[in-house]
Amino acid sequence: MRVSIVFFLLIIQLFLFLSFNEGRSSRNSCCSRNLIEEVCKNFTQRVAHLRYKFCIDSLEAGPGSRCANRHELGLIALNLLLNNATDTQCYIKQLLGKSKGLNPIIQSNLETCLELYLSGIIDLKVGISAYESSGGGIFGVSAISWSGTRCKDGMKVNKGAVPPLKKRNNDIIHLSGIGFGFTSNE
Repeated sequence: MRVSIVFFLLIIQLFLFLSFNEGRSSRNSCCSRNLIEEVCKNFTQRVAHLRYKFCIDSLEAGPGSRCANRHELGLIALNLLLNNATDTQCYIKQLLGKSKGLNPIIQSNLETCLELYLSGIIDLKVGISAYESSGGGIFGVSAISWSGTRCKDGMKVNKGAVPPLKKRNNDIIHLSGIGFGFTSNE
């Protein structure tokens, strides 16, 4: 009889524990949603090219963003930027690997973009480390934003051609806007 009472009490404790954590989790989710909206509203007012919906969608898509505080949300944003830049670098390598029949000007521009992204990614990694330790890191975001902007501008040389990196460069520029919001010291 004593074993069944202990077992019953353990089940009640487990139930209470799970109920408490579930309620706490949804409160954090609500708070994080409010934090994301607040952060994006603030950033879109400060960064002219950043769109509110893009900011919300990007931060909400980040793993762990629903339970994050402001600093953690900044790390999520910077890692989204790094992942996007790394993926863009890989995509450029793929385009260059299929360079047969590629317009020589576009090929040259892609090679320049690859160099820009390689350098920008290195600086962004250093910037992320700085943000983790001290909340700084704006130079890393600046470097990758410059990479996206320069690559985008270089691709405009070919009038009438659809730049193969247009969306990717724009995403880098917008994600950099979010990164600037977290790394700039106000």
